[in-house]
Amino acid sequence: MENKHRSQILILRLSAIGDVLHATPVARELKKLQPNAHITWMVSPPADKLLAENPDIDEVLVWDRRPLDKAFASFDLPTAYRELKKARALLKARNFDLVLDIQGLFLTGLLARLSGAKRRIGIHERHEGNPFFMSEMAPNIESPHKVLRYLSALMPLGFDLKNFTPGLTLNLPESLKGFAENFWQEHGIDPQRPILMVTIRTTWPDKNWEPENFGKALKDLPEHVQIVFCGAPSDEVFIKEAQSQMDRTSISIAGQTSLLELAALLQSATLLLSCDTGPLHIADAIGCRTLSLWGPTQPDVYGPLTKGHEFILTPHECKRCLKTKCKYKTNACMKAITPEMTAEKLKNIFDIK
Repeated sequence: MENKHRSQILILRLSAIGDVLHATPVARELKKLQPNAHITWMVSPPADKLLAENPDIDEVLVWDRRPLDKAFASFDLPTAYRELKKARALLKARNFDLVLDIQGLFLTGLLARLSGAKRRIGIHERHEGNPFFMSEMAPNIESPHKVLRYLSALMPLGFDLKNFTPGLTLNLPESLKGFAENFWQEHGIDPQRPILMVTIRTTWPDKNWEPENFGKALKDLPEHVQIVFCGAPSDEVFIKEAQSQMDRTSISIAGQTSLLELAALLQSATLLLSCDTGPLHIADAIGCRTLSLWGPTQPDVYGPLTKGHEFILTPHECKRCLKTKCKYKTNACMKAITPEMTAEKLKNIFDIK
């Protein structure tokens, strides 16, 4: 009698926005390897919105890890236990055969074990006790890039990294068709002229470039290049600081869009200027060119792999520390990137003489 069991595979990458987008090639390549498998991805909000239209994922399993993180931070063990029970109930109901843990945390290792899957493949990352929960580990590869390291989880299944070709990984819902055109019209932006979108804040204090530096780098761009600042509502104060250095027109749409709406706008933009943060990786995933600024992190680990992207790396000797806060409290690596460096790059990209 023919065995009609459809393999149930779970991908674990809960957060964050950039990392989830970096991990989406895993689903694409896994679907090629095992086209009949049912692929489930467990993710925490708000990154779940970036997976909703992915054709290679059969089910997006949303579990909010934030209450658990808060409970652990305050040593609230009863709440932590309740949150883990919720996750276990979600996982056990699906009878997984295989788990690919591409986050490599103690938490994701625990979730992998709670899933009940007998085969659990981990990758060589920070670990934090993660290998204890795995039934096997993927080979440790030479490349430091996150996308390739995530893909190493597929190597025990027969995947060859040499066959990987980077490509666009974010699909937008049909409901956003025409959104960008209408949005730009409402905000007085002409889509026939160059649109430079700018995001000036990150979740890591160490990765931020000073707002006045953005303003100084942008102030001499000609008026035909339309400047649009984007970000969260809390970014507005920093955007105003940047705009105060500019004697030219610009607008801010901070807090006015969802993640997918921002992606739709980036898809229609000419360029995104950014540090290493979520919108940079959304731009890469949707096909928008980028110019990005790097200090404590580096593009050979986190940067876009597709074509059409340019990078400014700090010239400072102190760099690539991967720390959320500068241990010297100077943020010297990002300060060593000057407005003049960025302005020169922008002029070359926009072919300004």
